[in-house]
Amino acid sequence: MGIIMSSGVKRYFYPEVTPDPAEQPSFDPLLGFPNGRPERVSKVTDAELKSALIPLEHRDFCADLAIDYKRCRRDTFPFVVKCSHEKHAYLNCKYEDFVIRAKEYERERRLKVKAEEAKRRSG
Repeated sequence: MGIIMSSGVKRYFYPEVTPDPAEQPSFDPLLGFPNGRPERVSKVTDAELKSALIPLEHRDFCADLAIDYKRCRRDTFPFVVKCSHEKHAYLNCKYEDFVIRAKEYERERRLKVKAEEAKRRSG
């Protein structure tokens, strides 16, 4: 509850520097990366996701691991505890994806703060 309330408070009191999570980043994604950055691409196609009946909210960069986990659960049904390795890999990927998204949000916020400070100094 604290994170939700604090982000709402920040958006209310500092709307010029608080990024909206639903919008695309407003700065160049390569800004600050002189050697470039690796592009994140999904390892499975939309057709594979549809055939595996993966819900829309789980169609992300970890979808290939979700398919493996779902397949393991189906194959070893009464003994789904045997799929702990696949489950761990999937949840670890989801956590790493969350960390990357949180870092991108913070990067966007800091760049907005820097741009706002530059605007105040010049004007």
